[in-house]
Amino acid sequence: MLNYDIRVFSGSSNRPLAEKIASELDLTLGEMELSRFADNECFVQVKESVRNKDAFVIQSTSNPGNEHWMEMYLIIDALRRASAKRITAVIPYYGYSRQDRKHIPRVAISAKLVANLLTTTGVDRVLAMDLHAAQLQGYFDIPVDHLTAVSVFIKRFKALDLSKIMIISPDIGGVVRARKFASYLNLDIAIIDKRRPKANVSEVMHIIGDVAGKDGVIIDDIIDTGGTIVKAVEALKKAGMGKIYVAATHGVFSNDALKRLNDSGAERIFVGDSIQVKGVEQYPKIEVLSLAPLFAEGIRRIHKEESVSSLFLE
Repeated sequence: MLNYDIRVFSGSSNRPLAEKIASELDLTLGEMELSRFADNECFVQVKESVRNKDAFVIQSTSNPGNEHWMEMYLIIDALRRASAKRITAVIPYYGYSRQDRKHIPRVAISAKLVANLLTTTGVDRVLAMDLHAAQLQGYFDIPVDHLTAVSVFIKRFKALDLSKIMIISPDIGGVVRARKFASYLNLDIAIIDKRRPKANVSEVMHIIGDVAGKDGVIIDDIIDTGGTIVKAVEALKKAGMGKIYVAATHGVFSNDALKRLNDSGAERIFVGDSIQVKGVEQYPKIEVLSLAPLFAEGIRRIHKEESVSSLFLE
């Protein structure tokens, strides 16, 4: 049972996920007004008392990312000024996470900036899902609980024939994620060596591992334009791989990504519902898996001061 000193609020970016999370907790979303002035400034008013309450704000900072980040900041500020006892930002998708380092001269480290702004706004802790780089947790001087969707995908893949499957990392940076996934299912991994000459453009250079005659599961955290996945599937097919599945936590799906993926040689593409994707039901190859039970359990454990890290092992 939850203590009813808890309140769960939702921004506008992914209300269906927030409603599922609240339902899992046997709660209803808190009352709040979100509106825009004529010049598009955001207005936030919390419509119920949160004094001395444990408040959770659910907001994916997906497209339009700038608006959703600002909305998050204003909701947190409203809760803090209304005397909430503790405020937790629940961020299913952390926008700007790919801008996490200074890889060329004179660029902003945007992932750090939005973390600074979040902390300055007055949030007490963060609950996030599959950050693009785990070191983003170090950008905060407040507690960060970092969930992973691995368990959700593993449950889905156990329904498949795993006798010929190996796990594929789409790049060198994803090897740790792929190895963790493979270890749970006791499978081998292969790695795609790619280069990225510029943002949203990738080129496959080599495939590390023997994939001929095997089926594969490409594991990634984000699918944006779909270019990396489409080229990876093509390269694996050319190397003799059979059925190829794709699993990614965050379906950004910019531009015509949904069509590109649906037209690709992939057997099926599984994504979490961390980002609300409208019209996805028109593309039969793409299957959305709910992350709501995992987030709900994370919220419940934070509220009851229980271990969240043990969720990784369940």
